[in-house]
Amino acid sequence: MSDYGRTPSFGVSIDPSVHSVAEAFALAQRADELGLDLLAVQDHAYQPTHLDTWTLLAYLSAATRHVTVMPDVADLQLRPPAMLAKAAASLAVLNDGRVQLGVGGGPFADAIASMGMEARAGKDMVEYVDASVQILREALRGGHVEAGNDQHAAAYVAGPRPTRAPQVWVGAQKPRMLALVGRSAEGWISPLNIYVPPEDVPEKQATIDAAARAAGRDPRDIRRIYNVIGTIGARGPRQGLVGDVETWTDFLARAVVELGFDTFVFWPVTDPLDQVDVYATGVVPAVIARVEQLRSNA
Repeated sequence: MSDYGRTPSFGVSIDPSVHSVAEAFALAQRADELGLDLLAVQDHAYQPTHLDTWTLLAYLSAATRHVTVMPDVADLQLRPPAMLAKAAASLAVLNDGRVQLGVGGGPFADAIASMGMEARAGKDMVEYVDASVQILREALRGGHVEAGNDQHAAAYVAGPRPTRAPQVWVGAQKPRMLALVGRSAEGWISPLNIYVPPEDVPEKQATIDAAARAAGRDPRDIRRIYNVIGTIGARGPRQGLVGDVETWTDFLARAVVELGFDTFVFWPVTDPLDQVDVYATGVVPAVIARVEQLRSNA
């Protein structure tokens, strides 16, 4: 059992398809009105029907007032860390710190290579991501950054420095990347619940925690983000978590107090606008109350 004691946060995934732009803005604005914490956008630039993630995040940020935006997750092999830090810091200055930075190694080597970038795999990819995370964290604090040329930065003075700098959260699933999270990152972004089911989570959390302790870090300082796909209600596709508000409340509350997650990004399978209403007004307050109850009982 892992409970790191954080108050849960809640977000929703925004589809970057060029065919659903109006829906994306309507969903973002509704999430903002309902008080959700995060808007998350996947990053697959090689998909011809996908908008560029950073361009979309900037527009969504301008169309909202309170909610934080984040890539879930930015492909570091397509987005060199020095320039990605510049983009994230710039947006954080412009929107008063409403940015978090989710990054990953990029799962599709052939697609990365097709866009003219060097595609790394295995140990080479992990080492590249590790060095990139160091650049990102240093650059987002501002000041002098030094790195090897393989990370697309030699030595430069980073800036601007936002008042509230984005944290660097890393998408990871396998042991070497999870250990990287523990050593270097400020958060772990788990893949979807259909790829990392609850029974697989404790081992992954233990890997992160062991690496954090070995690096002299407190595991409680590392954020834990779960992407959860599914449908709230009995009707709709049977993909991911499907059930009523009580089913979702129980699943997410136990994911906090038993699995160690503190943030949830909801990926609605169908009817996103209706689903986000039920999520924000029904599931979210129930999860917060249930977590408080479970913690007080414990």
